[in-house]
Amino acid sequence: MNTPHPPRMRQPWRPVALLASALVLSPFASAQEAPSAAAANPTTTTSPATTAIPRVTAEFAIDGRDDEAAWSQAAEIALAYELQPGDNLPAKVATTARVLHTDDALLLFFRAEDPDPSQIRAFLRDRDALYSDDFLGVLLDTFDDQRRAYEFFVNPLGVQADMIKEEATGNEDDSWDGLWTSAAHITDRGYEVEMRIPFATLRFADTDGLRRWGLRLMRVRPREHRYLYADVRMERGARCDLCATRKVEGFAGVKQGRNLEITPTLTVHHAQTRSAGGWRSADGTQIEPGLDVAWAPTPNLTLNGTLNPDFSQVESDEAQLDLNTSFALFFPEKRPFFLEGADYFNTPLNVIYTRQLADPDIGLRVTGRSGRQAYGLVVARDATTQILSPDPNALGSGFRFLDQDADALFGRYRWDLDASTSLGAVLTHRSGDDYRNTVAGLDGRWQRGPHTVTAQWLRSDSRYPDLPDPQRPNRRLFPDTAPAGDALTARYSYGNRHWNFNTSYNRIDPGFRADLGFINQIGYEKPVIGGGYTWYGKEGAKINRIRVYGDWDITRRHDGQLLERELEGNVTIAGPRQSEVSLSGLTRVRFWNGALFDERWLGLYGEMTVRAGLRGGLFLRRGQQLDLGASRTGTVEEWEPWLTLDIGRGVNVNLSYSGQRLQRDGGTAFDAALLDARLSWQLDPHQRLRLSVQASEVERDPRLYARPVERRSRDVAAQLLYAYKLNPRSALYLGYSHAGYADDLQASLTDSGRSLFMKLSYAWQP
Repeated sequence: MNTPHPPRMRQPWRPVALLASALVLSPFASAQEAPSAAAANPTTTTSPATTAIPRVTAEFAIDGRDDEAAWSQAAEIALAYELQPGDNLPAKVATTARVLHTDDALLLFFRAEDPDPSQIRAFLRDRDALYSDDFLGVLLDTFDDQRRAYEFFVNPLGVQADMIKEEATGNEDDSWDGLWTSAAHITDRGYEVEMRIPFATLRFADTDGLRRWGLRLMRVRPREHRYLYADVRMERGARCDLCATRKVEGFAGVKQGRNLEITPTLTVHHAQTRSAGGWRSADGTQIEPGLDVAWAPTPNLTLNGTLNPDFSQVESDEAQLDLNTSFALFFPEKRPFFLEGADYFNTPLNVIYTRQLADPDIGLRVTGRSGRQAYGLVVARDATTQILSPDPNALGSGFRFLDQDADALFGRYRWDLDASTSLGAVLTHRSGDDYRNTVAGLDGRWQRGPHTVTAQWLRSDSRYPDLPDPQRPNRRLFPDTAPAGDALTARYSYGNRHWNFNTSYNRIDPGFRADLGFINQIGYEKPVIGGGYTWYGKEGAKINRIRVYGDWDITRRHDGQLLERELEGNVTIAGPRQSEVSLSGLTRVRFWNGALFDERWLGLYGEMTVRAGLRGGLFLRRGQQLDLGASRTGTVEEWEPWLTLDIGRGVNVNLSYSGQRLQRDGGTAFDAALLDARLSWQLDPHQRLRLSVQASEVERDPRLYARPVERRSRDVAAQLLYAYKLNPRSALYLGYSHAGYADDLQASLTDSGRSLFMKLSYAWQP
C-alpha cells in the first residue's frame, strides 16, 4: 500500500555540485532581534509579568518526585485557568508546577491533583500516542517570536510525547523527537511528573546575556468533557496561539555541550517471493550499514548528514481505498532524516514532499535561525527517480519512474520584516540524465488581530526524456518533454470568538511541474469563499459547542471549461462523553469524459468516548456519485466505523473499516471494503509488540462497464513487529511481513511475498 517503485542497486556516490550551496546558508546572517507577534496581537492573551527562572547547581535524579532540596528554590506557577470547555474559568482542580534550570537543562516538576484518582486515564503506549489520556506538559517559544515552539508532554505512567508547533500553519508536528527524560507516578491525591529537557535538545538565540522565552504550562484531563487547563488566559478565536504565553527570563550562560550526535544504523533484510515454482529469494539477504551525524555548532544552527541511509519504513502506512479516483494518493513522511526540521520547509503550496526522494544514498541538511531569519536546505543523491505526473487537463495524476540516479536540492528561507509580516523564498531542483525540474518562488504572510493574508507565486521549468510509456505502449511517458509554467495561491481569513470567514484563489498553469512536491492537479483556476459561526454553551451545559460552516467554489480548466462547481456545508455539535456529531451535505456539477454530471450526498459523522479506554466513531454517506470507470452516475453508500480499545495498562486494539458501494443501471457497479486492524502490547515504556493486518476487496460487475474490468480483486498484508526504544534514536526493531493476493480466477488467497527484517540504531553523544 506504499507508493511502489522498482528495486534498484545502490550506486556509488558521485559528487553533487549542489552540496557547495549548503555552505552559503550559515549563521553569519544578521542577528537583529526577532520581532514579537504579541505586539501585533495585543488582545490575544493576558499574560502575567515576566517570571524569573532560577538557576541552581544541584544534581537531580529524574524519578517523578521533588525530594531534592533545590526544588524549594524553583519558580512556582499555578495552572489556574480552564480554557476548554470553559472560557478562562477558574480551574476545577489544582495543578502546580515548579520550574528551574541548571547550566545544561530546564527542569520542571508538576503536581496534578484529582478529587478521584481512580478516574485518572493513563495507559502504557508508544511515544507520541498519549493524547486520549490524562497528561500535562510545557510549550516553549525559545526565540520569543511567536513563530515556532517546542511542546513536551508526559502521562501519569511516564509515557512521553513531543512535537513542534508552527504558528503560520497551525501544524503540530509530532514526527520531531527530542532527547529528554521524565518520570511520573500516580498518588493518592492525583499524579506527579518530573521532566528534564537538556538545552542541547533546544534551539535558541545565541547570546551571552539573559534570554527571554515564551512558556505555557498545560494539563489535559479527559472526563465527561476534555478539560484543558493552563497558567495563562487565552482569548477564544484568537488568531495567534503562540502569543498566549508567560514570559520567562534567565538562562544566561547555559551550555549545550558538544552538540554532536553520531548514530550508526544497521539494517538486515531478507525477502522471498512466490511463483509457480514455489518460494524464491528476491535479492538474497541484504545487509545495509548506515550513518547519521547531527552537529549544532551554535544554538540556532544545525547540520545533519547521512550516508547510505536506511529509509525503510518500520511503521506501515494507513490503508487507503484507491477506488473511483483519478488522482494519486498522499502518504505522510515517516523517515527520520526528513522528519527532523521538517517545519522549516513548509510553504502555502506543497512544493516539498520528501517521499519523492524514494531511495537516497546520501543527504545533507542545514537548518537554522538568526535574528529575523530562518532557513533550511537539503541536498541528496537519489538512486530512484520517482515523479508525480499530473494531467494538464486537470483530470488526474499518477507516478512515473526513470531508471536513473538524480541529484536533488530543496531550500527554504524566511525573513520576518516585523511582528506582522514575513517574506519567504523556496527553491527545489532535481536533475539526472536528460532530465531536470526546477521550481522557484516567493511567498508572504501578514497577520494582525483577526486578519490573516498569505500568498505564494512559483515558476517551474522542466526537461523530460522522450520515452514510451511501458504500461501504455501507444503513448509517451511524458507527453510534454519541456513544460514550464506558473502557480499562484492567495488566501484571506478572518476569525474572532464567534465568526470566521475565508476566501482564496488558486491558479496553476498546465505546464507547471513540482517533481519534489505533491501538487497532483494542474491546468486550472479555483476561487473559494466560505464562512461560519460558533456558539459556546454556558458553564455546565451538556452541549458545549455548535459550529456551522459552509463554502462555495468553482474550478475551471485553463481553456475555460468548467471542471467543478460545488456548494457544501456542515453543522458540528460537541457534547457529553467527549462526543462530536457532524451533519454535512454537498452538491456539485462535475466534468468528466467530455460531459457534466450532477453529484450530491449527505453525510453523518459521530464519535464518543464510551468509557475510559474505549472510543469509537462512525461516518455514513449516501447520495448520487459519478462512477469514473463508466462515466455514469449511481447511488453511493459509504460507511466507515472505527474503534480504539485499551485493555489493562498496555494492550491497545485499533480497528478501522471502510466500505463503499455504488448501484446503477439495475445492478451493483462496485462493492469495496478495506480493513486496517492493529493490536499493540506495550510491555513497558520502552518495549512494544505490534501485529497489523490490512486487507482489501473490490468486486465489480463487468456487465455494467464498456471496457474490461476485474470481477474481483483482493489483497492482504500482515506485519509482526517487536520494538525496543532506549530513546527515539537508539532502538532495535525485529519484524516479519507477509503478503497475499487473489484475482477473479482464484477462489482463495495465495501467498505472494514474505520478509524478515532487523533494524538497529544507537545515538552516541561524545
